[in-house]
Parts: sequence; C-alpha cells; structure tokens
Amino acid sequence: MSPVEVEKIFRDESGRALATLIRLVRDFDLAEDMLQESFAVALQRWPVEGVPLNPRAWLVNVGRNRAIDRIRRQANFRAKQDQIIHETELSHVLEPLVDEAGQDVALNDDALRLIFTCCHPAFALEAQVALTLKTICGLSTSEIARAFLISEDAMARRLVRAKEKIRIAGIPYEVPQREQLESRLRGALTVVYLVFNEGYSATSGEGLMRLDLAREAIRLCRLLAQLIEGHTGIGGLLGLMLLHDARRSSRETSDGDIVLLEHQDRSRWDQAQIAEGLQLVENALSVPGRPDPYAVQGAIAALHARAPSFAETDWPQIAGLYAVLMRIAPSPVVELNHAAAISMVDGPAKALELVDALDARGALSGYTLLPAVRADLFRRLKRVDEARAAYAQALEATKLEPLRRLYLRRLSELN
Repeated sequence: MSPVEVEKIFRDESGRALATLIRLVRDFDLAEDMLQESFAVALQRWPVEGVPLNPRAWLVNVGRNRAIDRIRRQANFRAKQDQIIHETELSHVLEPLVDEAGQDVALNDDALRLIFTCCHPAFALEAQVALTLKTICGLSTSEIARAFLISEDAMARRLVRAKEKIRIAGIPYEVPQREQLESRLRGALTVVYLVFNEGYSATSGEGLMRLDLAREAIRLCRLLAQLIEGHTGIGGLLGLMLLHDARRSSRETSDGDIVLLEHQDRSRWDQAQIAEGLQLVENALSVPGRPDPYAVQGAIAALHARAPSFAETDWPQIAGLYAVLMRIAPSPVVELNHAAAISMVDGPAKALELVDALDARGALSGYTLLPAVRADLFRRLKRVDEARAAYAQALEATKLEPLRRLYLRRLSELN
C-alpha cells in the first residue's frame, strides 16, 4: 500500500476518529495531536502489515494509547490526580475496539455529539460553524478563514478561544436533552450543510468532491431526523442534500474534469435517491406556516431533478424561489444565485446589473465564485475582453484544480 492510499483512508476516517478522540481525552488540541501521531504510525506500519479491517478503530486505539502515555509523562500525582483518574478510565473505555475486525458501534454517534458540543449556545454561530469545520471536516485554518472572509490569524484566535471556552466552562460532550435541542439545532443544521457543501464541492485540492464528507453529512442529518421527527428544517435539509448528491456520478469526467449541469447525463442520476429527496422536500413544504429556508432550497433542487433536460428547466419558478429565500434568509450568496437564475429568465444583461450592484456593496469581497459568475455573464454577452479578465481573476482566486482547469478551458475558447 502506498503512502497516497494511506493518506486517502486517513482523510476518509479522520473526522469521525477525531470526534471519538475528543470525547475520550476531553481536549481538542490533545486529540488532534494524537490523531496526527496515529497517522504517522499508520504510514510506517500499514504499507508493511496491511490496512486493518477497521481503520478508524485502529487510529482511535493508537491515539488513545498515545494520549495515555502523554498524560502519564505530564501528570504529577498530587497536582493532577484527576488526570490520573481520567487515564485509568481511558484505559478501559475502548476495550471493544481492540478487535479491529469488530463493528464500531461505539463510534457511530461521536460526530453528532461533537457537533452539538461545538454548537453550544454559549458560542456565536460563526464560532460554532468554524470549530465544527475544523474538527469534522478537517479544514485548515486558512480554508475556514477564506470561507468567513477574514484573516487566518483572526480565525486562529477565534478557534483557540472557542476550544478554551469548552474546556474552562466544562461544556459537556453529549447530545443534549430534547428540551435543549432546539436552541442548538439551527447551528447543527448549518454545520451539517457546510460539511456537505465541502464534500460536494471542495474548496481546494485535486478533486472536485470529497465523498466521505458528503456521506457523513447525510448520515448525521438522518441521525438528527431520528432525534426530532417531523422537523421541517431537518427534513428539508436531508431532502436537499439527497437531491444534490443524486447527481454525483455525472458531475465529473473519468479524468476528474467538471461536467456542468447543462452537459450532465441525467440518465446517470440516482433515481431512488431523487425519489426520497422529493418526498422529504414535499413533506417539509406541506407544513403550515413560514417555509424553512432548507425546504425552499430543496424545492429549487427538486425542480432541477424533475427537469427532463437543462433546456426544459423551470427557470422562472427557480428565480421565484430564490426571491423567496432573499426574504426569509437573505445573504449575498443567495442574491448571487438569484442573479444566475435571472440570467436564464431575463438574460445575462439583466443578471449582470444585479451582480454589479451586489459587487458594488462589497458584500461578496473575497468570494471566489463571484468573478466566475461575472466571467460567464460576460462570455454569454460576447464581451470577450471583460470575460477574459474575469476568468483570469477567477483562476487566481480558486484553490480547486478542477475549477482551474475549467477556467483555463474557457480562456482558451475565448482566445
């Protein structure tokens, strides 16, 4: 087994392994350090001994044992009796995982516990999201900083403060009781959706998608649906993710190049997943009262899923649904998506007016997809020089290789 293959397994398993280690060692930084040490050991042993049947359990066991060793080295019996007691507990808590062939039932809900820990109401929503992206997704501090349009140093300080607050305040690592769920649910749904987005369209790297994260987000949302039955936000989000994920196999070529929606082979879309997603979205929208934003986004995805072809997509209704979203959950990204839909209804010139107005406000300064949207509108208007300049900006802004190749192809076509 090559180091590249080992690294792929680590990337797939590290989020849930880290969640379990955080529960066990009760310290974010120590858990992250121990997971890195587990990975270093795996790089040495797996190419020789082979991959264990349960890689995640193996990583957790090694990390747990390394944590015990570190606690022993650092603990002073009189000053740190609680750490020694913790070490004793830690030595026994994962005994079922010693057999690497066994099922990892003990690990299954650790990611959900971690999300609810990060989404404690003591934190601002931005801190909740940032901390979860760091731990569950394994995003770097610089990647998270780009998502929040702030400096890397500022994001690093925010993450340190959040971890310290969990430690000092003794925020429990658990799924809260039902009466406490609602106060944390909006943050939990936000981070599950962001985990999915990072899996569906990665922010950087060689591949368009990180399927491990997309699958994990869907799994976590199903767990939330079991905790709170009939919740429109959970049902709408699960339906939305399933409808997007159903297009997974048609979104890239065998060489890893992006296939845009207008060129995708719709016969390859997962019809069973689409059927489940449509039903979930329909159920969420049928509840009286103000629609949940995730249900409205699900309705947009449903229109794409139902359309026999790109040309037959109901763009007026999609534009109308984005207008609804702008009222109930306004954001600059929703406005940008609304403008893209308007371009299919009223033409690229009208859409460009909306994008220019949005850009003038500075609301999307640093958002890497903004120059790409402008470039596409210029290209459709045959304003070649402006399209070239915008694609060059998009090329400079993105860290995702499939997008870079797409923009280079567009530049080549324009030339």
